[in-house]
Amino acid sequence: MTLTELINYFRTKGNKEEFFRNKSLNIESEVVEIYMQKPFNINNGIEFFEIEKTEGKIEFEFQNVKYYNLTDFYYFFDFIEDSKNKMNENLTDLNLAEILLNYCINDA
Repeated sequence: MTLTELINYFRTKGNKEEFFRNKSLNIESEVVEIYMQKPFNINNGIEFFEIEKTEGKIEFEFQNVKYYNLTDFYYFFDFIEDSKNKMNENLTDLNLAEILLNYCINDA
């Protein structure tokens, strides 16, 4: 799954509980984080890990692959809600993914 696909999922039909269940994520986790391999690229796949597994690390290795923290689902869900307002309704999922990735890389 890419960031664009994740945004599309939650803008159109997204259900947090169903998504977490399908990804085998603990809905009771304190925080679920979104990670990506470097170099960061809009087409890179993303992975999801509970903070209890990552211990909040910026870099996390899983199955011999290094991933780097982009953001958490709390921020992501706020971003999705903002994307649904009238000012942003004409932005495509790709536009939004680029905005989010840029923010995660440069401002977060």
